[in-house]
Amino acid sequence: MYDAVILAGGRAERLGGADKPGALVGGLPLVERVAAAVRDARAVVVVGPPRDMPGVLFTREDPPGGGPVPAVRAGLAGVTAPLVVLLAADLPFVVAGHVGALLAAVPEGGAGAVLVDDEGREQWLTGAWRTAALRAALGPYEGRSLRGLLAPLAPALVRPPVAPGETPPWFDCDTVDDLRAARERARRRG
Repeated sequence: MYDAVILAGGRAERLGGADKPGALVGGLPLVERVAAAVRDARAVVVVGPPRDMPGVLFTREDPPGGGPVPAVRAGLAGVTAPLVVLLAADLPFVVAGHVGALLAAVPEGGAGAVLVDDEGREQWLTGAWRTAALRAALGPYEGRSLRGLLAPLAPALVRPPVAPGETPPWFDCDTVDDLRAARERARRRG
């Protein structure tokens, strides 16, 4: 049993301030593609402007656009499950199997698990966490860095297999070129 928090309230500066979570990839808004990956969650909380997504709870960070740490705080207010999956809204190729691998990797007595990319870098916005551990870390934390918040929790590292030609789950859409590449990859996948 888990809840999910999707961070969708950024300023999309590298996209010229466009509505990044609403950008279409494969015929669906990015935020809806990410929400599909957590369809088994008991509750899905999206931190960002409200959209027409039945069954999803929307909330805003304070201040709006204030960054990922305030967004995590706001999202956790809607979480009651013992585990929470934390995802960015701009991950068009994350799927339920990746979420399942993260949840399975949360160690007994450990705080959480995060995906690592091909170069071994933690993908802080693609993880599963014990809700209590995340809340305890947030309590005294005054920094702005998600890495600064989450790295001290020493999460398990999950390196999902990526088949040749498959787009990795950590591929995000930060720029116009990223969005164009995601659309092309989704089109090829059919």
